[in-house]
Amino acid sequence: FVLCGLFILPFLITISDSLKRFHEIYLIPRMWIPAEPQWRNYIDIFRVLPLHRFFLNSILITTFALTGKILSSCIVGYSFARLRWPGRDFCFLVLLSTMMLPTQVTMIPLFLLFNRLGWVNTWLPLIVPMWFGVNVFNVFLLRQFFKTIPVDLEDAAKIDGCSYFRILTTIMIPLAKPAVITLMVLGFVSLWKDFMGPLIYLSDFRLYPIAMGIWMFQSAQSNQPQYVMAASLVTLIPVLILFFSAQRYFVKGIVLSGMKG
Repeated sequence: FVLCGLFILPFLITISDSLKRFHEIYLIPRMWIPAEPQWRNYIDIFRVLPLHRFFLNSILITTFALTGKILSSCIVGYSFARLRWPGRDFCFLVLLSTMMLPTQVTMIPLFLLFNRLGWVNTWLPLIVPMWFGVNVFNVFLLRQFFKTIPVDLEDAAKIDGCSYFRILTTIMIPLAKPAVITLMVLGFVSLWKDFMGPLIYLSDFRLYPIAMGIWMFQSAQSNQPQYVMAASLVTLIPVLILFFSAQRYFVKGIVLSGMKG
């Protein structure tokens, strides 16, 4: 309970500060519970900040990028788990080794590449790479899960004339539902809160996702911390809804991905 309280304390402080007036935030000793909760702060943030536009941008970016991330990870993970082709194990070893490569090393080369393609200040650098299996953890997790599925099911499908793609879509992915949903939750959270990518590639505030929008608002309205706290809590709502609705699949996917079939 003590550790739980320590972890949840910053979240409780954020909730408390989002309901205060400006002068109440800096009171000493600290006011933990506002005398008159200012629920209007949650309405005012939509007036002083184009939050609805930032929300829409984040939804579009996350939806397209997450779709590509899941599809490409399923295809690549199935290839490493089931298909036999020359150099498969070596390529998988090389793929795993890229997890040790810091993201900062590839920032400049990627920016130069996307700048040459004319993709800077668009959403393309945030979406297109996700369609090419760039997330090594996703590939690894799905490979482990696919390896737990009995080979007899796949052999029976081959006898019935199923292609590899149909086996993947009608047998493997439905059976790997816990792992796929786990990756969807993790992918949604990482894309929803992504700050570095938009910071590098976007300069037009009309294209900003929610993380960049709050950063811009914090820079411009540094004298209104209660609004920043309220906006931060509002952005957590989709993440909390998704996590709690998929919690049982999330736990099951993490547990079963390490089992051997």
